[in-house]
Amino acid sequence: MKKLISMLAATMIALPAAAAGDQFHLYNWNNYIAPETIKRFEASCKCEVVQTYYSDNEELLAKLAAGAKGYDLLVPTSNAVQALIKGAQLKPLDKSQLPNLKNINPIYLNTPFDPGNKYSVPYAMSTTIIGYNDVKMKELGLPTDTWAVIFEPKLLEKIKGRVTVLDSSSELFAAAFKYLGYSANDVDPKHWDEAAALIKKAKPYWAAFNASSYIKELTVGNIWLVHGYSNDIFQANLDAQAAKRPFHILQGMPKEGAVLAVDNMVIHKSAPRPDLALKFINFMLDGKNSSELTNLIGSGNPNLDAVKYIKPEILKNPAIFPDKAVEDKLEQLNDLTSAQRRLRNRLWTEIKAGR
Repeated sequence: MKKLISMLAATMIALPAAAAGDQFHLYNWNNYIAPETIKRFEASCKCEVVQTYYSDNEELLAKLAAGAKGYDLLVPTSNAVQALIKGAQLKPLDKSQLPNLKNINPIYLNTPFDPGNKYSVPYAMSTTIIGYNDVKMKELGLPTDTWAVIFEPKLLEKIKGRVTVLDSSSELFAAAFKYLGYSANDVDPKHWDEAAALIKKAKPYWAAFNASSYIKELTVGNIWLVHGYSNDIFQANLDAQAAKRPFHILQGMPKEGAVLAVDNMVIHKSAPRPDLALKFINFMLDGKNSSELTNLIGSGNPNLDAVKYIKPEILKNPAIFPDKAVEDKLEQLNDLTSAQRRLRNRLWTEIKAGR
């Protein structure tokens, strides 16, 4: 009897540990996977998905550089993948566990930042563009197809305090560069100073640097114009319509061009459950699962098998699936050298401090 009680006690003690062992830790962008998709993956892997969020690649890189551990899968943008590979932060992928990799459009594979996709697999795409309240912007007669509406005081004075920009030095400098007629990846120090001056001139008219709650601010009508991610703007409009607001939140593609972000699934080198990470990658490479990234949260999609499941009206949206003319003006961001990063950080600190 004592032996049986002892065995039962040991089993009871072991249960929480077993449950904890069946957790999959996903470190992802805000609003970048549908709850329905998560539930289906949990059912398929018989595990619990624990999500942690970041709102900028720099935040992700800084947290990992400071020694954060416990994440199984990360979803960084291409330039951040490049930095993580350089820093030996990633675990090579076992492609034998990824039969659905065949679904990815080859133009997004074998890139310069990860030749042969040794470490990364494309997840979804977004553009960094203008989002706006259609009623307010029409009332005020403001343009919605140019970065001028984000940077020029003569336009901003009509909407002072109703504008937010991303709290991201890489994204905001890229928008400034494009408006000034430079590449989003310009590294000329004189052009950096020029972009910083443009940002400082516009800053008094902005309500905030905001990379997360701006979706809600757009939805309720507190903010009328944003520099933001296309999928977030898509979500804000869905929420506004669900709440029966008397306006729409629309996407404006700047004529000067914009940033295209391809986000990728990677496994951290210290991942507690790399096996679940591989299962998740293959699960998200399935066309139907991948299509939910587009249908439910408005992300662009590198998955060819997903296209047949995507709503036709979304396939026609140029902010999500750009045509050739728009695509030619989009740029993916490159990683910076240490010296370039120091320069940008100094300028960013001055901007945020108001100097």
